[in-house]
Amino acid sequence: MRTATDTAAGPGDWGEAEHAVSDAYFPHVLTPLAAGSEPHLDVRALQLGELRLARIGWGGEVSVESRHPGAFAVNIPLSGRIESVTEGRRVVSLPGQASVFPPDTDAVITRWTDDCEIVGVKLDRDHLRREMARILGRPDRRLPDQVDLSTPEGESWMALLRSVMEGVRGGETLWRNPIVAEQLSGALTAAFVLAVMPDDAGGAARPRIVKRVLDRLQEDPSQPWTSADMAEVAGVSVRRLQEGFREYLGVCPRDHLLDLRLERIHEELVAGDPSDTSVTEVALRWGITHTGRFAASYRRKYGVSPSSTLRG
Repeated sequence: MRTATDTAAGPGDWGEAEHAVSDAYFPHVLTPLAAGSEPHLDVRALQLGELRLARIGWGGEVSVESRHPGAFAVNIPLSGRIESVTEGRRVVSLPGQASVFPPDTDAVITRWTDDCEIVGVKLDRDHLRREMARILGRPDRRLPDQVDLSTPEGESWMALLRSVMEGVRGGETLWRNPIVAEQLSGALTAAFVLAVMPDDAGGAARPRIVKRVLDRLQEDPSQPWTSADMAEVAGVSVRRLQEGFREYLGVCPRDHLLDLRLERIHEELVAGDPSDTSVTEVALRWGITHTGRFAASYRRKYGVSPSSTLRG
């Protein structure tokens, strides 16, 4: 599985820019809107399991035509704006919003402003439908043309997405690990579904359903658990499970899972030999995917850094 970061910057003409972004994201036809303009392209992309993430800035005003073969495209402006038309529906997205393009459907970004930089998320159609079935119980829900990212669910998804994209920019090597990549892919997909799809089912998860998940997490907290995985164990939707955890434990499922992992890591570091034990390797073994946040969480729980615990 390829998880390496690809980069390209500043090709000499628009044809080269089109080719670079087609390789990084979706095949398309590019048209510069200003006569005599030159691209100042900045594109970075990362494959995470079934997802592909791309950060794209053309450095000039353009239009883009694509059918997005086999996958949904979610384009999130970090600056500027994108104006698009899909099946006669016009959408204008600014920072705090995202335009959603369905697979295998003619779509045109009629205006991508010269100051616009986006994060693009390429979601394989079959993968997204499987996750929607697990999270919502329905794989056939139609995605909206635009997503409001100012909602709590939208902000949560964007926070996770920013964290991953910062790793792309910083050359984070941990995410090249296939296990980590799959876990991040599942978490990003689940958070996206929760951000764009209301869950109409009623009734919170009952204590025995919460306990069923607690037992499974306790058995193997190192497994690359996603929200959808835990909901599948419980037999309820992700939202119902989250409500149940908050009602009976006061935390969300992922926070409880992190606490379990911290306990296992702490036990291993206490017993470890500093000469042949690596904090990063121990953390990765127990399912940790972001070493910076892990260290901060560990210090909050135990009052010392992981390396201090290892040194005894």
